[in-house]
Amino acid sequence: MKSLFQIIFSLFIVMAPLMAQIEAGTSVQITIMGVPLEEKSKVDAMYPVSANGMVNLPYIGFLRAAGLAPEALAASIQNAYKAAEIYTSPTIQVVSTAEGAGVKKELVVVGGYVRRPGPVEYNNNLTIYQAIQNAGGATEFGSMKRVTLFRAGKPKTYDVTDPQFMKIQLKPDDTIDVPQKNWRGQ
Repeated sequence: MKSLFQIIFSLFIVMAPLMAQIEAGTSVQITIMGVPLEEKSKVDAMYPVSANGMVNLPYIGFLRAAGLAPEALAASIQNAYKAAEIYTSPTIQVVSTAEGAGVKKELVVVGGYVRRPGPVEYNNNLTIYQAIQNAGGATEFGSMKRVTLFRAGKPKTYDVTDPQFMKIQLKPDDTIDVPQKNWRGQ
């Protein structure tokens, strides 16, 4: 009969290739616990993984990240802080952007008089009307007749109540502004 250790070790060997690894050119979100609050704010951040696979952390400098599972990087960071006698018992959590399929989400930004201004996730068929609806739609004070689309810094205004303009296809990083209605209600 196999011991529990042998079973767990066998599962680890089988599962190791399936575990997500951090890749150069991505980024990792690092959170530290078990340290004073003012120190926590110095470490908690999103860190880019350089082309040579390194992350640069406060107080300890560069550590290898590429090729490691997030849990292995967390253990490495914890050990580095302990070895340098910076923190006595830090607990590190690492989340890799590679865990989100390694793809940066493309966004458009919808602002002005909409119910939920801010970024909206882009997809290939997203129209100006759909983006505004994804932001909760125009408020009672927002005018859909004078919506401005900023693309590459250049503004263009559309009447999005007109069906031909409702179907304008968006591109990643477009910005949409829904202005306040004027005195005529437009």
